[in-house]
Amino acid sequence: MIGYIPVYKKLIPVTLVLSLLLFISMLLGLTIGSSGDTGAAWKLWLGQGEPDATLEVIIWQLRWPRVLLAATVGASLSLGGLVFQALLRNPLAEPYILGVSGGSAVGAILGILAGFSLFPGLTLSSFVGSLAVLLLVLLLSKRKEGNSDSLLLGGVMVNAFCGAIIMFLISVSKTAQMQKIIFWLMGDLSSAGADSLPLLLGVLPCFLLIFILAQPLNLLLTGRESASAMGVNVAAVMLVLLLTASLMVSLTVCLSGLIGFVGLTVPHILRMLLGSDHRILIPACILTGASYLVLCDLLSRSRPSQGEMSVGSVTALVGAPLFIGLLWRGRR
Repeated sequence: MIGYIPVYKKLIPVTLVLSLLLFISMLLGLTIGSSGDTGAAWKLWLGQGEPDATLEVIIWQLRWPRVLLAATVGASLSLGGLVFQALLRNPLAEPYILGVSGGSAVGAILGILAGFSLFPGLTLSSFVGSLAVLLLVLLLSKRKEGNSDSLLLGGVMVNAFCGAIIMFLISVSKTAQMQKIIFWLMGDLSSAGADSLPLLLGVLPCFLLIFILAQPLNLLLTGRESASAMGVNVAAVMLVLLLTASLMVSLTVCLSGLIGFVGLTVPHILRMLLGSDHRILIPACILTGASYLVLCDLLSRSRPSQGEMSVGSVTALVGAPLFIGLLWRGRR
């Protein structure tokens, strides 16, 4: 128990600071928008001015579901990236680059074409797609054991293949279905609604389970043989974490489409700032990833003259240069 005291001394202030950051981000997301009512929204929060029924509808029926969806998706993708990077021992691993998000989108699109409902049909097809891609990438990487780039290259190629499948499905789909399918390519949060938010509750048990396995995840960083010698059931822990992370990503991709580089950017920055202890990194990734995507979505929908852009474009503009930088530094 004594060994845990320093961890919690660091965990509590980190959690409090990042929780405050998330609260501020969500408050900004609820207050600022393209309708130009920012000042009136602040007055509403402060209890000043006359009640405005239209503004309340905008905040609670339009912005609140979107902000909540952005926070949940950002937390899930960030935590998923952290888990994949730890298990696969590759700092460039994340759901989008490994093709897990692409496989999840392919499964979801096939579910749309088959006429499945959002839950459980669409969620299940999305989960099967992400799991199939993950297993394929792992098999490809094992054929070149010892090559640290094989996993990354396999993920990039499988991701490209998933993109080709999506293009094919678009070309054979009906006009009414095409708009839904294009949604997966854009990575967009504009379709957030109160009816889809209960599905997001499914990620909460995933968060809890991954946090419970934080210490075994720390031991896995020392190597599988060393972790096994310290009493970790390596195969069981890896299987549970891979399935949990894939399910978590699938639940969010069903609603948000393809949003890349969140799982790369956030864990990498937090690891540099906070160290490698997953008992701290897991809650930090959840809170920071949520804040990050809320702010990215706020930026994407607050451009007054050009109109709304997809949040996936914003995260790519931030994450792609970081990805290139990591690759460059890894070859020095």
